[in-house]
This record gives sequence, C-alpha cells and structure tokens, in this order.
Amino acid sequence: MFDLAIIGAGPIGTEAAIRAKRAGLSHVLLDKGAMVDAIYRWPTFLTFFTTSERLEVGDHPFVTAIDKPTRREALEYYRKVAQRENLNVRLYSPVTGVNRAQGGFELSVTPKNKPAEPLRARKVAVATGYFDTPKLLNVPGETLPNVSHYFDEAHLHWGRKVTIVGAGSSAADAALELFRAGAKVTMVHRGDGFRHSLKYWVRPNLENRIREGSITAHFESVVREITPTEVVIDKAGETLAVPTDVTFALTGYYAAPGSFLGGLGVKVNPEDHSVALDPETFESTVPGLYFIGSAGFGERTSDVFIENGIVHARQAVADIAQKIKEPEAVGV
Repeated sequence: MFDLAIIGAGPIGTEAAIRAKRAGLSHVLLDKGAMVDAIYRWPTFLTFFTTSERLEVGDHPFVTAIDKPTRREALEYYRKVAQRENLNVRLYSPVTGVNRAQGGFELSVTPKNKPAEPLRARKVAVATGYFDTPKLLNVPGETLPNVSHYFDEAHLHWGRKVTIVGAGSSAADAALELFRAGAKVTMVHRGDGFRHSLKYWVRPNLENRIREGSITAHFESVVREITPTEVVIDKAGETLAVPTDVTFALTGYYAAPGSFLGGLGVKVNPEDHSVALDPETFESTVPGLYFIGSAGFGERTSDVFIENGIVHARQAVADIAQKIKEPEAVGV
C-alpha cells in the first residue's frame, strides 16, 4: 500500500513524486511510456516558449546554453532529476484501471511484456496532461497512414507536398520548419486568420512567407475529406482539392479524464471535458483522487503550463500529506 500513486511521469508528476518523498510519503510514479514521454514526442528541434528556471522541479537548477531550453536539454534535465531524487518510477507500465478498495484505491497496471499486476494506494494523483488526445477533424481519411496529429521533424519531407490543418503556434512552427527543409507547404484553417495565441515573433515570419507565395494558406476553409493524394476542402462555397503527400492535422489537444478511471464517478463538465476540482487542493469529487497540471482542465489547455502545473502538484501533495498524517484532525 503506497501513500500516493501518481499516474503520469511528466514534469508535474515528477514534482508531485519529489514533494511526496520529502513529506515522508511512500510513492510510485507510473507512466505508460518513457520518462517525460510527452516532451519526448514533441518536435525534435523544439525550443520551449518559457525560460529554464520556470521549468524546474524539486528546486533543482535547470542550466541551459541559452535562456530558453531545447527539447533535448529538457529530456536530460528531467531524467537526471528523477535519478538524483531516487524516485520510485515505473515506466512502460500503463494503468488500465483504478477502482475503490479498502483504505484507498487499487490500480491495475500492465507493464510492457509482463502480466498485469495490482497496486494499492491511499491516494491517487492523475498527471497525464493532454498530449494523448488530439482534437479530431472527424472526416473520412483521417486515419490514413499519411495523416498525423503529431509533427516530429521536417527532414523526411524535403521535396514533398505537405498540408497542415490548423493555425496555432504548433501549426505555424511546423509550416516554417517544413518550408526551410524544402517542402511545398499548404496551410488550411477554418478561421479568417491565424489564432490570437500565435507566438508574436513567429507571426511576421509566417505572414511574409505567405505573402511572397513560399507557403500557401487557405483561410475560412473546412476540410471535408483526406485521401492518399489530396485534401478536399470547402472554401467560399467551392470545393478545392489540395494535392498532398502527407497531412499534419495540428488542430490542438485536450485533456480527457481517462478511461482507466472507470466507474469511480468523476464529475466531468460535458461541454469542455474539465473535471470538477477543489481550486486549492485539486482534489476531485471522488475523495482521495486528484488531478494536477492540465490533466483535469479538459479543453482549457491554455490555462495550465508546466510552471503553474508544478504549483498544482505542490498544493495537492501538501493536502495529501496532511490527510494521511493527521486523518482525525481533518475528518478523513
């Protein structure tokens, strides 16, 4: 019986594990993939929007070559922190179920290439983020092999026709990187321009590439179908077929509460998929079950970043420690 099981070994889950250990709580940090798996799956040459000190966990200094760290620097930093803290990390161990049990919860864990095993914990913190759940277009052809909701790097697409669906920062970064790598890039977006959240230093560069014809953009256009060779769109009442070799549907992501939570009865807003949480402790309506970072915020992903998600982890673990160590005082 662990005091705390944390689902998701990203920066937020790592912070929670560190704080649990320092509070004298036994913990286990679980992830279905690698350490900070979402960062690993981000674009290969990504540079963070924020500065390194705001990404620090456990008060470990994050020293980087420049003020804004790269994906590679972040991967190394979080690995080393987990190692130095000697956290109880179990990677490649998907959680397939969480159920009520005497004294807390029982988790069904299925390690890679191993039989499923039960694991018990007094409290559970969900820190799964949102990167696993893309906002789907729900059009024919979206599941074709040449369609992806994740962009990695541009090198493979030199000389190819690439269509990007979306107009946020991820779509803009991908479009510019693909253009520089020699791809013929077309962007498609249902709105009348780029999203307001587009990075201010990226917008002029992208708009200039469109203005000079280096990148083609179709605004107020809706994707109707994707084929192995075309993206069919509706634009101003006309149907256009955009020739394409590969399509990146970079339309954003949202946090889903997780099917592994089964019948626990987590209260979820059906409109934006957000979880009803105590704003101070981030405990859900299920006593002992917490959502930290963006995991409980549904489509409100712009409300939570690594830096304020770390605060969630600290507040949640402080509450958990108090309830475990002083149960009579708080009526638990």
